[in-house]
Amino acid sequence: MQQMNILFLVMAALLFVSVVATRMSARMGMPLLLVFLGVGMLAGEDGIGGIRFDSYAGAAMVGQLALAIILLDGGLRTRVETFRIAAKPAAVLASWGVVGSVILLGLFATFYLDVDWKLGFLMAAIVGSTDAAAVFSLLRNSGVRLNSRVSATLELESGLNDPMAILLVSAFISLILQPEQFGLSDMLLLLVKQLGLGVLLGWAAGKLLAVLLSRIRLAEGLYSLMIASGGLMLFALTNIAGGSGFLAVYLAGVLIGNARNNATEHVLNVMDGLAWLAQAALFLVLGLLVAPSRLLEQGMHALVIAAVLIFIARPLVVWSSLKWFHYSRREIAYISWVGLRGAVPITLAIMPLMMGVPNSLLLFDVAFAVVILSLLIQGTTIPAVARWLKVVIPAAPEPLATREIWLGKTLSVLMQSFRVQGGSDAENSHPYVMTRDSRFADGRFFSLVRNGQTVPVGMNTRMQADDVVWYVLPEDKGEEFAGQFEGMNADEQNFYGEFVVRPDVKVGELAHAYGLAADPEEADLQLMTLFRRRFGDVPVAGDRIHVGGIQITVKELDERSYIKWLGLKIPRPGRQE
Repeated sequence: MQQMNILFLVMAALLFVSVVATRMSARMGMPLLLVFLGVGMLAGEDGIGGIRFDSYAGAAMVGQLALAIILLDGGLRTRVETFRIAAKPAAVLASWGVVGSVILLGLFATFYLDVDWKLGFLMAAIVGSTDAAAVFSLLRNSGVRLNSRVSATLELESGLNDPMAILLVSAFISLILQPEQFGLSDMLLLLVKQLGLGVLLGWAAGKLLAVLLSRIRLAEGLYSLMIASGGLMLFALTNIAGGSGFLAVYLAGVLIGNARNNATEHVLNVMDGLAWLAQAALFLVLGLLVAPSRLLEQGMHALVIAAVLIFIARPLVVWSSLKWFHYSRREIAYISWVGLRGAVPITLAIMPLMMGVPNSLLLFDVAFAVVILSLLIQGTTIPAVARWLKVVIPAAPEPLATREIWLGKTLSVLMQSFRVQGGSDAENSHPYVMTRDSRFADGRFFSLVRNGQTVPVGMNTRMQADDVVWYVLPEDKGEEFAGQFEGMNADEQNFYGEFVVRPDVKVGELAHAYGLAADPEEADLQLMTLFRRRFGDVPVAGDRIHVGGIQITVKELDERSYIKWLGLKIPRPGRQE
């Protein structure tokens, strides 16, 4: 009993220290995952904690469980619009992107490490895929707003590429251990089975769980437990059947998250905490498992392999994957940079150790060091590189806080608060005036808070700067309504321009209005048509074209991903736009 309590104390203390350290990591710009990993390494046998942990089987179990929870949570937060924007390019990256990285890196690793080609390619397969835990965590906490095409591509790629990585790792392990019993036909069959069963079972389970979530009545805290346990059952059953449990649980999460009902909010709130707990536990355990002294021995090998992966292999495969789609060079460069490696490569590196592959400890140590370098080099520079490559768009006005009120199983309204900023339309206005616009006619004023106290609202009441105002609004109007409470945003005005224009205006009409010459072949085209020609069927906010000397930028899309408003800006002479 005493030993068990000591174990509880140690694990809880490690988790507590990791969570508290996240505040410091945010100030330093260090990825949170690296903090969890560092705490585990400090507590390990080579660190100040001196805890000896060498159970690869235990680490693999924790890794599989944690990654299933993380992917389920990622799927729950992935909107259908994300697939509309980037499904095809993300699928290419998740397939050819992994294969191409393995080919390039495998050839290099074979000669550089002077090992058998099968071992070199196994090394490449282990670190060949991006990591969902790292991408979801670092992108959502980066502090920058990426344009939707870039963020959607990165999130979908990381959620979909695990089956290909697992297939290649399994294939090269089989080639090493059973070379005469495993061939190309076996690899193709394994791929079809992994993808087919993953998609089929993930779709079926997602639909079933979404229906259960909408029809069954439970205590609020139990909805998330039902979804988490259902997702883990799906993960295990799909793996037992020979499919990809990672793909299945991610797709199930997408279907559940997009079938919104009165239980969805409870699920998302609790799953967010479970996903953080899973990430913390996973990286703590992996940190305990590794010996820093061994990492230092393989440090030079890892640095060279990481450099080839980050600066050569990843950019080449991303360029070859996305050049067929409507991506700018800046977008391709940024997607190349955010090829984050995390828990998945380390978990995959445990497989050859458990199966007795020769020199597998070398693979594990190099893979672990590559992950640390990826988080240090790429993870810490995500915001800076995004700004440098200009794939960032200004943050949209948004509510200060949101409370969802369900009026039925599928009907809801949002109670949202907004802070009045100086110079905004709301300042010196009556609270009821804000809903007179026909766009917000269904909105209702609820409460005015000033200096922490509610203010009785009469005929002569006027809102002041720093007041917090609560409204009940339709579900899709919060961000648009928030614009009335924002002061003049210089960054937004500089990015989009001082004027707005409708997407159905013809290019020739716009050019004539400003005394400019339009391309004769484009003069009769509407602006929305010209954007689709340049950027594909789904333009995103931040996409930009020039008509003569006029800069036109997509500013806002409607719920169907059609262009709603365009920003118009006439560049100043001599100014670099």
